[in-house]
Amino acid sequence: MTPTAQERLDSPALLESADPGGMLRQVKSSADQLCIAAQTAAEVDLSQIPSRIHPRAIVVTGMGGSGVAGEVLSVVCGPGSATQVVALHDYQLPGWVGVPDLVIAVSCSGATEETLSSAREAVRRGCPLIGVGSAGSPLALLAEQAGAPFVPVKSTGNPRSTFWGLSVPLLVIAERLGVAEIPGAAELEATAVELERISQLCRPDSESVVNPAKTLALELAGKLPMIWSTSPLTSVAAARFATQLHENADYPAMPGMLPEVYDGQAGVFEGPFARRPASDAAVRDREDPSPSVPLHLVILRDSQERPRVTHIRKAFTELAEQRGIGVTDLMANGETTLQRLASLIQLIDYASVYLGIAIGIDPSQATVISELKERIA
Repeated sequence: MTPTAQERLDSPALLESADPGGMLRQVKSSADQLCIAAQTAAEVDLSQIPSRIHPRAIVVTGMGGSGVAGEVLSVVCGPGSATQVVALHDYQLPGWVGVPDLVIAVSCSGATEETLSSAREAVRRGCPLIGVGSAGSPLALLAEQAGAPFVPVKSTGNPRSTFWGLSVPLLVIAERLGVAEIPGAAELEATAVELERISQLCRPDSESVVNPAKTLALELAGKLPMIWSTSPLTSVAAARFATQLHENADYPAMPGMLPEVYDGQAGVFEGPFARRPASDAAVRDREDPSPSVPLHLVILRDSQERPRVTHIRKAFTELAEQRGIGVTDLMANGETTLQRLASLIQLIDYASVYLGIAIGIDPSQATVISELKERIA
């Protein structure tokens, strides 16, 4: 007899056999990743970076699980930073990037062609360059040839589960260069504690009734998730959640940020994936008013959201519930930007792996991606 989704998650034997690549262990390593990355970045020689002026901008170039490091640096620096932070996911640097700007190339493997291309262009333009990635890689060699600093990163096994190992070096570098008020050692340690707290709540031997990540995974199974954020910080988490669902569970998801989404995504509340109110004539004329793949709204909330956004969020929650759309409300926890981000990222990383397992997907496999890379090589 085929086990149910909940049985897959609550049986230790089924859970272990469904995760041959050890993705749950990789997610659990987050706190260790953070501490190791912070220490490694603190020891890197940055004397090659010109100290006569602060960079006009920091351009972080990277793709996929590596590229998210740029968004993390941007949201932690915040709008008050005098140095603009730009996350780039492309082969080519913007035309305005030049000598006054610092380029940080991030690639877990150190062999990502788009990242290498933009890093080479940075060298040609005379931009200060810093590399972050695997030791002994093409990116490490490029940094060495250019006389640029390089931060070695040890992958946990997959770029998408090396979030903290790739993101934290950028925060430490920015602080050492005096670019912005970036978390110091005490805050990084507090963030590691928060990651461990979430890991304890979401551990594999914790049953779904008390495990927030397993509960979230079961809420999403068989649904089409809309993941809405309420601030720039939770927007990073929303995009991360959608990407992790794509990669760990082969699952579609639609991220968006309030208030912008009410001019676009809100239209699906009236479409075939939502139940309409019972008073709607279109519902009464159908034999089965329930959509085959119903929507589920996940709202990632931030304690720093604007009052107007809070008002809009509440209105959308009411509209969703009136249409039979399930709503999950997740609140960021912590006193600082990095702690709040960590509280969400760790939970959704666990949830994406659990969802893959619940629906019978090996969360470590990437068959389509591997096939695509072979075709375009």
